[in-house]
Amino acid sequence: MNWKEFWRDREKPKLSAYLDIFKSLGPGLIVAVGFVDPGNWASNIAAGSTYGYQLLWVVTISTIMLIILQHNAAHLGIVSGKCLSEAATAYMNRPLKNFILTTAMLAAVSTALAELLGGAIALQMLFGVPLRIGAFLMLVLSLYLQFSHSYQRVEKIIVLFVSLIGVAFMAEIFLVPVDWAAARSGWVTPILPAGAMTVVMSVLGSVIMPHNLFLHSEVIQSQQFHLSGPVTIEKKLRTEYIDTIFSMGVGWAINSAIIFIAATAFFSSGIIVDDLAQAGNLLAPILGPLSADIFGVALLFAGIAASLTSSMAGGCIFAGMVGEPYDSADRHTKIGSLLTMIPAFLLILFIESPFEGLIWSQTFLSIQLPFTIFTQLYLTSSKRVMGRYANRPVTKVILWGIGLLVTFFNLLLLQDLFTAL
Repeated sequence: MNWKEFWRDREKPKLSAYLDIFKSLGPGLIVAVGFVDPGNWASNIAAGSTYGYQLLWVVTISTIMLIILQHNAAHLGIVSGKCLSEAATAYMNRPLKNFILTTAMLAAVSTALAELLGGAIALQMLFGVPLRIGAFLMLVLSLYLQFSHSYQRVEKIIVLFVSLIGVAFMAEIFLVPVDWAAARSGWVTPILPAGAMTVVMSVLGSVIMPHNLFLHSEVIQSQQFHLSGPVTIEKKLRTEYIDTIFSMGVGWAINSAIIFIAATAFFSSGIIVDDLAQAGNLLAPILGPLSADIFGVALLFAGIAASLTSSMAGGCIFAGMVGEPYDSADRHTKIGSLLTMIPAFLLILFIESPFEGLIWSQTFLSIQLPFTIFTQLYLTSSKRVMGRYANRPVTKVILWGIGLLVTFFNLLLLQDLFTAL
């Protein structure tokens, strides 16, 4: 990003420029909720409790890739006025488009499963609500929030939840003796312990979530910047980058904090956690009675907020499949949301191990991710779609590198699975 260019307009006071930046925050925070969800919690707790600080690098590299991908998805929405799903429908051949968007819908279902399940676990922890009843309550609440609020109200609710989640985990960090030397090493040193590939892919999939790429492009395109001319488009491309970096940075900090807590409270004590409820209960004797309540409340907030974003994403993807933008009052959007949330709830009824269900739901996201990345790469590199704002050669190389790296990780996962058989 060219920061000098951002401040080039000398007639505008710098205070006003800063206010413009803060006004631009919102779409990125909606996406940040999507990857600070119960699935992330399960993946990060499994990583921290089993491998200590060693897998922090996965959060770091995933967040870097996420910033690039999310900005590129927003780039598509700002310039073309279409979300990723709409653009695929408009510019790709029908069989290929249907296959890719169907897998994206399945990824949204997988994400929604994690959100409903995580919220249900929180309700069980806090109020003793049976798991399946809790999942049904989460289903009803998420659909109500989606169908009864405008974008502006939804954004405020989600930003509130993100703030509460962040405060909760930052509070937890002050309760644990973090080994900062080990944490710094874990953030930047790629280590792949034996048998860790499933957890690595789960963390990767829980950070770079396919449905969030669709959702970000939809939320940003709904503001129709492409109709305002090149000056507005170029300004928004700059301010959106700030929104993305800030929001993804918030997610990186919270995900890292979860691994800190799991590594400090569990790994150092030789405890491998395989249940979110168990994690909350174990935190009480190790860190004090307040920490278990903080954990449960934050988990509930995460489940509510992220179930809303997954429901919106499902509606966005399905509406785009028929060439329409997201509209909570439109029939196709509602069908897409229902096709996302109801199957997710039904799957929960058959899950025997909630924690394993959360881990594998996130792993499936990493398996679908290359389809979404290469679709986005094709669309944002096309001058037919993007005009003079098509990806530059260096951007293409970076996106190809990300897509190939994720594909390589998937191949390693398949190798591990076949070896285990």
